[in-house]
Amino acid sequence: PAFTWEVRANDRRYHAQCKRRAAFCLSKRKYRGNAIKTAKYNLLTFLPLNLYEQFHRMANVYFVFVILLQTFPEISTLPWYTLLFPLSCLLLIRGLRDLIDDIGRHQSDRNINSRPCDILRGKSFQRQKWRDICVGDIVRLRKDSFVPADVLLLRSSEPSSLCYVETADIDGETNLKFRQALLVTHQELGSEESMAAFDGGVTCEEPNSRMHSFTGTLEWRGQTHSLDSERILLRGCRIRNTHLCYGLVIYAGFDSKIMRNCGKIKRKKTKLDRMMDRLVVVIFLLLLVTSLCLAVASGFWARMFQEKHSYLAAVYRNTSPAQQAFFNFWGFTILLSVIIPMSMYITLEFIYLVNSCFINWDLGMYYAVKDIPAKARSTSLNDQLGQIEYIFSDKTGTLTQNIMSFKKCCVSGTIYGPGTGHENKEPPGLGPAWDPHGELKVDVTLLEAAQRDSDPVLREFLRLLALCHTVMVEERGDQLVYQAASPDEEALVLAARSLGYVFLARTQDTITIRELGRTRTYQVLAMLDFNSDRKRMSVLVRDPQGSIRLYTKGADTVILQRLRSRGPSEALTERALGLFAEETLRTLCVASKEVSEAEYQEWGRRHHEASVLLQDRAQELDRLYEEMEQDLQLLGATAIEDKLQEGVPETIQLLKLGNIKVWVLTGDKQETATNIGYACKLLTDDTEILEEKEVSSAPTTPSSPSEILQAYWASNNNLSGSGGAPGSSHPSQQCPEASCHRRRAVIVSGDFLDKILHTGEVLKEKKGWPWRWLPRGRTGGSQEQGSLVEKAFVDLATSCQAVICCRVTPKQKALIVQLVKKHKQAVTLAIGDGANDVNMIKTADIGVGISGLEGLQAVQCSDYALAQFCHLQRLLLVHGRWAYLRICKFLRFFFYKTFAGLMAQVWFAFHSGFTAQPLFEGWFLALYNIFYTSYPVLSVGLLEQDVSAKQSLQFPELYVTGQQDQLFNYRVFGLTLLHGVGTSLTSFYIARWAFEDHVGSKAVGDYESFSVTVAVSALLSVLVEIVLDTRFWTVLSFLMVTASLLFFCLFSFLTQSIDAFRIAPAIFSFPDASRNALTDPYVLLVVLLSLVVNTIPSLTVHAFRATTGKTTIQQKIHLKAKKEPEPSVELKAHVPRGSFCRRSSYAFSHQEGYAGLITRGDSLRARATPGDSLRARATPGDSQRARATHST
Repeated sequence: PAFTWEVRANDRRYHAQCKRRAAFCLSKRKYRGNAIKTAKYNLLTFLPLNLYEQFHRMANVYFVFVILLQTFPEISTLPWYTLLFPLSCLLLIRGLRDLIDDIGRHQSDRNINSRPCDILRGKSFQRQKWRDICVGDIVRLRKDSFVPADVLLLRSSEPSSLCYVETADIDGETNLKFRQALLVTHQELGSEESMAAFDGGVTCEEPNSRMHSFTGTLEWRGQTHSLDSERILLRGCRIRNTHLCYGLVIYAGFDSKIMRNCGKIKRKKTKLDRMMDRLVVVIFLLLLVTSLCLAVASGFWARMFQEKHSYLAAVYRNTSPAQQAFFNFWGFTILLSVIIPMSMYITLEFIYLVNSCFINWDLGMYYAVKDIPAKARSTSLNDQLGQIEYIFSDKTGTLTQNIMSFKKCCVSGTIYGPGTGHENKEPPGLGPAWDPHGELKVDVTLLEAAQRDSDPVLREFLRLLALCHTVMVEERGDQLVYQAASPDEEALVLAARSLGYVFLARTQDTITIRELGRTRTYQVLAMLDFNSDRKRMSVLVRDPQGSIRLYTKGADTVILQRLRSRGPSEALTERALGLFAEETLRTLCVASKEVSEAEYQEWGRRHHEASVLLQDRAQELDRLYEEMEQDLQLLGATAIEDKLQEGVPETIQLLKLGNIKVWVLTGDKQETATNIGYACKLLTDDTEILEEKEVSSAPTTPSSPSEILQAYWASNNNLSGSGGAPGSSHPSQQCPEASCHRRRAVIVSGDFLDKILHTGEVLKEKKGWPWRWLPRGRTGGSQEQGSLVEKAFVDLATSCQAVICCRVTPKQKALIVQLVKKHKQAVTLAIGDGANDVNMIKTADIGVGISGLEGLQAVQCSDYALAQFCHLQRLLLVHGRWAYLRICKFLRFFFYKTFAGLMAQVWFAFHSGFTAQPLFEGWFLALYNIFYTSYPVLSVGLLEQDVSAKQSLQFPELYVTGQQDQLFNYRVFGLTLLHGVGTSLTSFYIARWAFEDHVGSKAVGDYESFSVTVAVSALLSVLVEIVLDTRFWTVLSFLMVTASLLFFCLFSFLTQSIDAFRIAPAIFSFPDASRNALTDPYVLLVVLLSLVVNTIPSLTVHAFRATTGKTTIQQKIHLKAKKEPEPSVELKAHVPRGSFCRRSSYAFSHQEGYAGLITRGDSLRARATPGDSLRARATPGDSQRARATHST
């Protein structure tokens, strides 16, 4: 890549004058400031931008169109303000909601931009804010502070300018990582004066989103120094175990890598929202067609009328039949425009708001330990919570508590730990020096055995825990503070301390421990470093007596292969490892061997020669490590618990029963992610795991992800026996969702995904990609092939029980979510707690942030905030399903009552000369959807339940209803439309038939009485239909129905009174119409007949469902007993995890390179010599305390 990003230290003027070309020949500053802005609006842009967003809703465009029509008096049948006022209210309500949300984003931006930071100004550092930082500035960072920008490390207070950072918010890993400054800046920049005089220049790549990659050079004093990612501190990471460090700002603000991975805020719309937009278009087209037909009919009727009644020619002399048809078309359009009711959208906003309050008030999602309730940060997505198909979850801090604790161990085949019945007893004769803080519950039997010091294997086991590690120790007063880069190592060292083997101090070539009160210093001859390929680390030491021993710890799969012999003890240890794996504990095997002096001298000479090689140094060292780590004697095994959040396994099981698939996306290592998968029951012991490296069905070993997917699909015939290509349009050639492989899982790495998600780059590197299984005629174009790779991967992953993606970047997380949305059109939910989850949360249809004591970036960008992962079950299975049910019923009832009440206008046109004359009183049209029928429907939208919360969790299978869009879809809408049309036809023509021959001196047969009869018939039919279909009744429900009838009586009395008619006869044109009509027994019988005829079909359907058991709830509950069919095709590519018959639960968080730092002395401060006055006690390191605090 071209290195065009030039940074000059302490030169703000240079960076300010650098411009880059923007759109329309404009230019802007090349180097951004450090202030971030995630808010969408400001004072000037709020009104235009918000209106622009709101008019993306088709309904709002439709209402504006109707309002414009109403401004023409020639065609208007209703006053223009009857729609303008409610539309203004709707826009105002939604605008205020968006404004409140954006104010929260402004506050978040202000808090972040106002964080304090020391910036070099002139010749001294000044306390300023993050927003004041510019590219090229030198900043001073203190311990436990967050890095404000991407900076080049210049110097630190640690030896050799090391800097320890915690990157949990960036990549999800809890172990500390080290960064080291260049030697030249470490030596030359030792004072503030030298910092102020520093004028080095950095040339590097342009800002990008690659979190683990950086390439550049530093030019200073005529010399060029190479830079890589090991010299860079990224924005968002936290300084740990380092008092002070200094850095040169390379990328600031939105140019920093974490911000490049955060993505943009997008307006989220639910499936029902998108469907409603399409329905508005459909209804509007139906309205236009209906109006056109009625207008054409009015033209023909006018011509016939004029020909038949020529004596009225003077009335029509100024208009022709065509002109009348034209004006009537627009008149009918306005008259029927209420078919899409404005009040529905206003009521819908209120329902969303109240349902959000129900989420906020739910004590079942309140975390009393931290006093954190659930919070619905978005009020317009509640119904989509009932339609989730895929959940994408972070691991660190979301599924786990970030706490590692020593749980069990096996020594000489004997298992120690909780479950033996001794762990809660206080052993006699053990004082507080053994475990002063009481942090570890150590098995008393093990503690007593350690105190007796009679078992040499146990002594070597505990000695190994105290010696074989890279933990650093710092003396603070009378305490020892452990500083561990690995939480696993810290847990083991703390366990050894609790058992009497206390790690006291280390130097470049010695390590001092206290063994049961006796201080012993060991000479460190060599440290055989850990890496992900070796899966082990060793230390070669000489004890005070002169004996040399090798202590090794690592994965059981590598340690057991290097034993001298196997006996009963080794067999019992393997059995213990299996038991530990069943408890999903993180296991390590520990072993040792004695090394003769001659053997060490020969090996040490070759080790020294290999360590100074210029070529193939790492390979030669690995070969020597392998040679030394042979013929080991197994001492035992350790078991560490990576504590899960409360209720995680149970929640995942419920979600799986609800047909919701859970994917874990983490930046952590594969072993750690897989172990957590077993711990949270996402994976089980009979799960067959598919990894990219294990697919061997192809004739040759696949060398790229494309070939892996090709081999997989080819060998399994697309799981359907067709052999077609993934992405083929033929149904038989697709991976069927129905054959979801319940006992298989996919585990892939970020590197694998990177080649899939950036297929274009892969194709450039490797031409002639062998997609032999593509159909003919579809071999051209890298973009099409890339899409097929994506489709193949998504089909493969979604067909399995679980998916775990490890070592993924924040951008990759978002791209994975986008892939599933793109190829499966599925509703997705993302949940996380850190800055590395923000992009994923923004990309998913629903974003959930986990609230904590620190790192609220995820919550601030989320739609819903929870304190615990386990609260997800109530959020989805209870509130989500209820919200979907309520909204669907509300929409169905609202459309039904609208069509049932107002379609009579169309039937009346056939009997009024197609003149667009309203059938109903104007006040009835205005109040019908607001007061007369809205309250019962509102009650359903707020309170409806088909089953209780307890039953919703007891039968998670009911959740499938929302995933399959069963309660509101095009079919349901069509049936609702026909139902409403049928009700209006019945109400109108029964009244029409009854009034046709009703004559006599006391007969009621006028137009107003007819209108009231049709109106009352339709109103009562609608209310009875809602009553019959309401499942959950409360006092409020009864009050709502009663209120509708009372409002009809009240407003009819007010708007039809004689006094009102005398005041404004044009406005109150139905004097005493309801009183005259409804006091006539004949009219009441007509209303009763219409009500009975309209109700009988609904009663028949309800009775049929009740007697045949065809209700949705009964069908879903019966799924409990329904067994899923096994797939007919066996997947050849699947390989069980591990090579042993038992499952390996090895996991170890560590970064390669620490051993070299220790042996070179780079990580050591002053030489520590523990005195007799130092008590044998130590406290957890800062990283462990921070994680413990975070999880409290």
